[in-house]
Amino acid sequence: MKYTLLLFFVFLTSFCPPDTSVYICGSGGSKKYHFKEHCRGLSSCRQEVVKTTLKQAQNLGLTICGWED
Repeated sequence: MKYTLLLFFVFLTSFCPPDTSVYICGSGGSKKYHFKEHCRGLSSCRQEVVKTTLKQAQNLGLTICGWED
C-alpha cells in the first residue's frame, strides 16, 4: 500500500502543474493536502478548509491524503 502511495505521489508531483489547487485544513497542525474539497480526510477539520496550490502545500511539508488514492 505504501509503495502504491509513493508511486501515486511521484506521479502527481511529476505531472500536476505546481499551481494545481489543493485543500488543507486551516488548523496549524495539518499534515495532509487534498485534491477534493469534500474529501473524507477533511471531515474532522474543525477550522476553515483553505484552498492553496500544490507547490505551497508541499513547501509546508504536507503530503497527500491517504483517501486520495
